[in-house]
Amino acid sequence: MKKLLIALFFTPLLFAQTFQTQAFATGLTQPVDVAHAGDSRLFVVQQNGRVRIVNSNGTVNATDFLNVSTLTTSNGERGLLGIAFHPNYSVNGYFYINYTRTSDGATVIARYTRSSTNPDVADSTSASIIMIITQDFSNHNGGCLRFGPDGLLYIGMGDGGSGGDPNNRAQNINSLLGKMLRIDVDNGTPYSSPATNPYAGATAGADEIFFTGMRNPWKFSFDKLNGNMWIADVGQNATEEINRVNAPLTPGLNMGWRCYEGNTAYNTTGCGAAANYYFPIVTYPLGSGNCSVVGGYSYRGTNHPSFSGKYIFADYCTGRIGYINAVSGGAITWTTTQIASQLATFGEDVNGELYVASRSGGTLLKLIDPLSVNDNQLSKASVYPNPVDGILTIKSAQSNDISQIALIDMSGKSMQINSSRFENDILIDTSSLTNGIYLLQLTTSNGVEHHKIIKK
Repeated sequence: MKKLLIALFFTPLLFAQTFQTQAFATGLTQPVDVAHAGDSRLFVVQQNGRVRIVNSNGTVNATDFLNVSTLTTSNGERGLLGIAFHPNYSVNGYFYINYTRTSDGATVIARYTRSSTNPDVADSTSASIIMIITQDFSNHNGGCLRFGPDGLLYIGMGDGGSGGDPNNRAQNINSLLGKMLRIDVDNGTPYSSPATNPYAGATAGADEIFFTGMRNPWKFSFDKLNGNMWIADVGQNATEEINRVNAPLTPGLNMGWRCYEGNTAYNTTGCGAAANYYFPIVTYPLGSGNCSVVGGYSYRGTNHPSFSGKYIFADYCTGRIGYINAVSGGAITWTTTQIASQLATFGEDVNGELYVASRSGGTLLKLIDPLSVNDNQLSKASVYPNPVDGILTIKSAQSNDISQIALIDMSGKSMQINSSRFENDILIDTSSLTNGIYLLQLTTSNGVEHHKIIKK
């Protein structure tokens, strides 16, 4: 077999990103939510009213899992916005969607059932309307819904729209707008409100309310490890905020809007003392391209240990990903470059690995640590020996599969391959390298993959 010995040359390259992404699935349209159903598949919600299935190998099913495009209009902040699978989905086949209906823009929460003959298709005739909430304006619809560790369904509702909550919905306990709702879909017709909800039963207020004072909680999630709830609430003109509520969750918390935007007074007419409100764990200012916080997850996967203990989120406009310590909070650390424009949603698979998707793009991206072991199912090349002392061999699955190679040290200096022609085996002489850890970045026909290399 012919072998090609590749020389290295040094060029400066800043490698300051905390996160990188790897293309996982393509061919999507307006993705706004990603969820799993307790198995290896990912279900991608498209704002245009379709739900697509992405398989564990990154292929996208040609047939929609669900198509409700005739029920909703995808414009502005309206459309099909969220999905949640019942904790007992493998048995009952129930899942729930959140959409704004075509006729008047009202928020609809509906239950559907999986097909009895094909697990990759929903029964389109099985719709059962759970809840309808009238919206004041076309924006601030919320859209996220998730089952909590308690088995109850949580629904994030925006304040009804416009700017500044002109109808003061978020602080009105008789309105479902501007709230975090919590309902029991396993009891009642079509649901019941848990007795531990703060306004359940004889107490004045809407029974479904769990938290008040929200502006537009576009994305929220539960920590798989400890049940903590993370809510990213989109700000008005100055501040984006992230709230963490530790488990067991305290009913009746008031997140502050419209009295406060983040930690700062906004419109305190009729408001109480600051001690009455639950303030965010972290905020960041608008400006410098920032426009809207997109909530993510506390990383609980195993592929990238350096992500553990971090709550990971993003900004919609800059497309930069940030993180904070999931326990202590602290200052935000941001990526230095844009991951994707109009980054609209994160997703978590059954193993706790994270994905991101852009509303304007058609690609589902997998979030990776470039210094952790490469994901096997995406790898197109084998690299050995590792650790290495001398010649490093890169063996590709097929001829000319690798189009670019970069070797990057821990300070960010890149040693790139000065060639565009590669054969099956590529040999790199590492004898001149200082002992330590390096990142080998390969661009293949399957996307960009990374291998951590130890020089001894």
